[in-house]
Amino acid sequence: MVEKVIIENCRSDFPVLQGGAVSYLDSAASAQKPRAVIDAMSEVMETHYSNIHRGLYSFSQVTTEKFEAVRKMVAGFIGAESDKEIVFTRNATESINLVAQSWGREFLEKGDEVILSEMEHHANIVPWQLLRDQIGVVIKVVPVLDDGTLDLDAFERMLTPQTKLVSVVHVSNALGTVNDVKKITAIAKDFYPAMKVLVDGSQAVVHKVVDVQDIGCDFYVFTGHKLYGPTGVGVLWGKYGVLETMPPYQGGGDMIEKVEFSHTTYKKPPARFEAGTPAIIEVIGLGAAIEYVQSIGIDAIMAHEADLLGYAMDKFGSVDGLTFYGTAPDKAGIISFTADWGHPSDIATILDQCGVAVRTGHHCCQPIMARFDVDATVRASLGLYSSKGDIDALTNGLLKAKELLG
Repeated sequence: MVEKVIIENCRSDFPVLQGGAVSYLDSAASAQKPRAVIDAMSEVMETHYSNIHRGLYSFSQVTTEKFEAVRKMVAGFIGAESDKEIVFTRNATESINLVAQSWGREFLEKGDEVILSEMEHHANIVPWQLLRDQIGVVIKVVPVLDDGTLDLDAFERMLTPQTKLVSVVHVSNALGTVNDVKKITAIAKDFYPAMKVLVDGSQAVVHKVVDVQDIGCDFYVFTGHKLYGPTGVGVLWGKYGVLETMPPYQGGGDMIEKVEFSHTTYKKPPARFEAGTPAIIEVIGLGAAIEYVQSIGIDAIMAHEADLLGYAMDKFGSVDGLTFYGTAPDKAGIISFTADWGHPSDIATILDQCGVAVRTGHHCCQPIMARFDVDATVRASLGLYSSKGDIDALTNGLLKAKELLG
């Protein structure tokens, strides 16, 4: 009961949600920002903004300390062995592209296999297609079962001596399915211990406790703006021994030891992969977001969202004609559906007029839409600030849409 009260009080921490005019149910696309994040970023710009790692003056020293403190914070947040394993990027998309173009270009050859899943976000498909077009790797795809879970028997059958990488989403942004990435990693490494496993955790870090050492993967990526932090910042975690073997992804300031026209030497990870001036203010904002989430507790957030998910599915029983996609037993607070009485875009337009914000479309997951033979779904996604009042507003909006469209 104490945890529930704390969660319910958290809504007041989000300035944009005050007044109750909007039921925001699109957190899977991008979460709203708490006052703590807004203030932390403003404080940097108002009191000690400077570039980092370069200046000897106090502004630069203070800002550098705050920036690097976030690296340590992120390492603790996901259970990394060292903060030297944390690389700051622009987003999860850039993190995956970094791995593909650095590790992939260095260690994969024509005919080597990369295994993805049918539920991947485009950000975990297109970088591997680019690599396929560049060097000739082969992409194989794990199918999705009718309930939205991965066919792990099929995955095991796909593994061959040519399989060098498995790259899979932890929590599906289109279905809400929570994949057993620890089991997937174990299957891959039991088959071939040197096989690398990358996990896209963009939705997972928001909804559940993540421990990369327990998972056993080699790379884990996520983005800041879904974790109640700002846009423009993401994270690549990699085992340090793997990062050390990887060449630079981009060249420029802060990733070099010495530059001559004849030769350049590079710093060790993570600096090797952080060319140029980073997203200083955004990284500090990400740190504030992690502090905020940890002050509430991931377990409390998980319990709150599970309670809301159950409440939502009960309420939706009053709306005829809905078909739901992603009904796995282990599921995050992401609800995708269609209605036999209206197109998703028309439904979302009416919901907006009712003060309810949801997402429609293919959610950057066109292959999984094709798997279920739909062009688009309506997606309602929960955050720690979501309430039963939001679910009630959504349900009433759907009933209104059915009345107008049906």
